[in-house]
Amino acid sequence: MPRSVQILGTGQLVDVSRRLRRAGGPRLRQNLARRIRRAAEPLHRDLQQSIRSVQLPGPGRRVRGGSSPTTRPLRATIAGAVRISVRSGAAPGARVWLDRSRLPTDLRNMPYVIEEGRVRHPVFGNRRRWVTQWARPTGWWSKTVQAGMPRMRAEVERVRGDVRRDLL
Repeated sequence: MPRSVQILGTGQLVDVSRRLRRAGGPRLRQNLARRIRRAAEPLHRDLQQSIRSVQLPGPGRRVRGGSSPTTRPLRATIAGAVRISVRSGAAPGARVWLDRSRLPTDLRNMPYVIEEGRVRHPVFGNRRRWVTQWARPTGWWSKTVQAGMPRMRAEVERVRGDVRRDLL
């Protein structure tokens, strides 16, 4: 699973960035960055929705257990770690990425494990008893990115064209 999705430094976007710098228009630069961020937001939302809807069926318990010892919801925690960053300097573009530093240390690899469809974890925090949960490999990251990239590229291209027309 790629750790980030980037639309960076296409030749025309670099050209627009240089012209913005020469024009000295901070308003134009802010406008470009804001519109590129808006182009990346649908993919960001789709990734968050995708991880929230992943089903991880349990193997079935013989004995009813108590409540979970942790209060952090797994899918919402991972969804909160999906981020957007926009650059308008030398390498202009947008990046949608999974910020592992925003995940608790014990969940740092969980997004990649869920992508593959096999989750192995202790039963209710009991490290002497482990269980493996299987899910169909969802491709929650790769499939969502593949579906969202054409729209994001087209929108960034449209923004680039609009800004370029403003500069001419």
